[in-house]
Amino acid sequence: MSGGRNLYLLGALALAILGMTYGLWYAVFAEHQALDGIGSSLSASFTAAAQRNHAASGLSLNQYREAKYVYDRQVDVHGHWIGLAMLLFLLGIAYDHLQLAERSKYWLAMALLAGSFLFPLAVLLQTFSHDAWPRALAVLGSTLVIIPLAVLSFAFLRRTAPDSSPAR
Repeated sequence: MSGGRNLYLLGALALAILGMTYGLWYAVFAEHQALDGIGSSLSASFTAAAQRNHAASGLSLNQYREAKYVYDRQVDVHGHWIGLAMLLFLLGIAYDHLQLAERSKYWLAMALLAGSFLFPLAVLLQTFSHDAWPRALAVLGSTLVIIPLAVLSFAFLRRTAPDSSPAR
């Protein structure tokens, strides 16, 4: 089996295990607390608004927004790692159908695997820091996913394009 195919399949397995492990941890230890925080901040905001306490309502809405922001990213990380793992599995299975040099296929696999790990990790880091560096890391990770996928798409299209030469 080629190095690129092994990279896709083993990387996919590692990402799937990471995504499922993180999802299990989050579901067991963090999700209920996050949902409780979301619900209670929203309830507090509505109660304060009904009492015409606009300052308390606004504060509770800000707490809701922050809790929802963190919750969405936590769930996205789990889903993206597993979804990207499934994509890597498919690419590993279809590896022989790519009309590219072996070295190019290997480096595309490296870039795609790196981006598939880095992008969700950077999204997770955004829950801890709202600085520019986690967003920049997310952009780098997504670029390492998008560009190899575009190249691979063209490589698959090139292989499946019908022969347009005239018959003799």
